[in-house]
Amino acid sequence: MDLISLIIGFVAGAVIALAAYIVIRRSILKGKREEIIEKAEVEAEKIKNERILQAKEKYLSLKSDHEKMVNESNARIHEAENRVRQKENTLNQKMGEADRKNRDLDAQKAALKAREDEYDRLRDQAIRQIEEVAGMTAQEAKTQLMEQMKAEARTEAQAYINDCIDEARLNAAKEAKRIVINTIQRTATETAIENAVTTFPIENDEIKGRIIGREGRNIRALEAATGVEIVVDDTPDAILLSAFDPVRREVARLALHQLVVDGRIHPARIEEVVTKVSKQLEEEILETGKRTCIDLGIHGLSMELVRLIGRMKYRSSYGQNLLQHSREVANICAILASELGLNPKIAKRAGLLHDIGKVSEEDPDLPHALLGMKLAEQYKEKPEICNAIGAHHEETEMTSLYAPLVLVGDAISGARPGARREVIESYIKRLRGMENLAGAYPGVTKAYAIQAGRELRVIVGAEQVSDHDAEVLSGEIAKKIQDEMTYPGQVKITVIRETRSVAYAK
Repeated sequence: MDLISLIIGFVAGAVIALAAYIVIRRSILKGKREEIIEKAEVEAEKIKNERILQAKEKYLSLKSDHEKMVNESNARIHEAENRVRQKENTLNQKMGEADRKNRDLDAQKAALKAREDEYDRLRDQAIRQIEEVAGMTAQEAKTQLMEQMKAEARTEAQAYINDCIDEARLNAAKEAKRIVINTIQRTATETAIENAVTTFPIENDEIKGRIIGREGRNIRALEAATGVEIVVDDTPDAILLSAFDPVRREVARLALHQLVVDGRIHPARIEEVVTKVSKQLEEEILETGKRTCIDLGIHGLSMELVRLIGRMKYRSSYGQNLLQHSREVANICAILASELGLNPKIAKRAGLLHDIGKVSEEDPDLPHALLGMKLAEQYKEKPEICNAIGAHHEETEMTSLYAPLVLVGDAISGARPGARREVIESYIKRLRGMENLAGAYPGVTKAYAIQAGRELRVIVGAEQVSDHDAEVLSGEIAKKIQDEMTYPGQVKITVIRETRSVAYAK
C-alpha cells in the first residue's frame, strides 16, 4: 500500500513538473514569436520605404523623359508650322504672279483677236479682188484645181501600180522557181519501184518438198493462212511469194523463214507461226512509225497515227514506197515553209501525214485525202494540218498556207522520173476490189486474190456454209465479178470449205 502511494506520488510529481515545463516553454516561444514579429515588421517597413523611394525615382525619371519627349514634339510642330507658313507665303506669291500673267495673257489675246479680225478683213478684200480679176469664185477655182490634181494622181498611180504588178510577177515567178529548185535539190532521194513478188531463198530442193508437204497440204495451209500465192517451180534455190499486199508477203516470208529454220513444217505449226509472225510484224510496224517520227523530229502523235505511219512501209502508191514518199514530202514541205517564213514543224507534220488515208481500212469509198483529214481530226491534230491533208488533191477548200505547200511537195515527190508507175496502182485496186466483193457474202471468213488476180480463193466457215452452198457461192461470185469488174483474161474462183475436229488429251 505504501508502494502504491509512493508510485502515485511520483507520477503526480512528474505530471506537475511536465505541466510546469510546458508553461515555461510556451512563455519562451511566445517571447520569440513576438520578437520575430517585431523584426518582420521592422524589415517590412524598411522594404516599403525602399520601394517607395524607388517608385519616386522611377516617377521622376519617367516625368523627365516625358517632358523631354513633349518638348521635342513641340519643337517639331513649330518647325512644321514654320514650313507651312513659308509654303503658304510662296504659294501666295506664285498665285499673284499667275494672276499677273493671266492679265497679261488676256491682254495679248485681245490684241491677237484684233489682228485676226484685221487679217480676215484684208483676206476677204483680197479674195474679192482676185475673184473680180479671175472671173470665178474661190470654190470654183478650188474644185477645178482638185479635179486636175486627181486626174494627174490617178494617171501616175495607175502607171506605178502596173510597174509594181509587172515587177512582182517577174520576181514572184523567179523566186518560186528558185525555192522549188532548191527544195528539190536539197531533198533528192532514191526512186525505188516495188514489185508484187518476193523471192525467198532456200538451200536445196529437199526444203521445197517439205514446204509443199504430202499431197500439197503444207503449201495449201500456208497459202490459206497468209493469202499469198507460193510459186514452187524449177527456179533453183528460190521460192516466189506473189501477192499485191506487201504486208501479206512479208508475213509469208517471215513465217517461211521460221518454219525452215525450225524444221517442223505441218499445217498446225504453219498456222501457229503465221499468227506469231503477224503479231511480231504489228510490233515492227509500230516501231517503224516511232522511228520515222523520231528521225523527222515529230512528237506528240497519237499511237494510232504512228501505227498507220509504220504501215506505210508496206504500202506503195503507183509503185512508189508510201513511207519513203511521205518522208520526202515532209522534208520538202519543211524546206518550203522555211523559205516562206512559215513554221517548218507544222509543214513537216502535215507532209508526213498527207497520205495517211491510204493505209487506213476505214470507209474505203471515201477519197484518201478526205479520209486522212477525218483521221487527223479524230486524233486531235491542228486544224491547219487537217486542212492541208484534206486539200492536197484539192478535194476540199484550202484554208491555210500549209495546204498548198503539201500539194506542191506531193507533186514534186511524185513527179520524179521513175518515181511512180500508174499501172500497179490500178492493179492493186482491182485485186482489193475482188477480195472485198467476195468478203461481203455471208459465211466468208477470208478471201485472197492470187496469181496476179487470175484466181480468187475464198475460205468459208464449215458451220455456216454447206458443200452445196459452197458450189452455189463460187458461181455467184464469178457472175458478180463478171458483171461489175473489168479485168484481162479470166478469173478462177475457188471456194474452200474445211471441217476440223480438235480435242485435247489432258
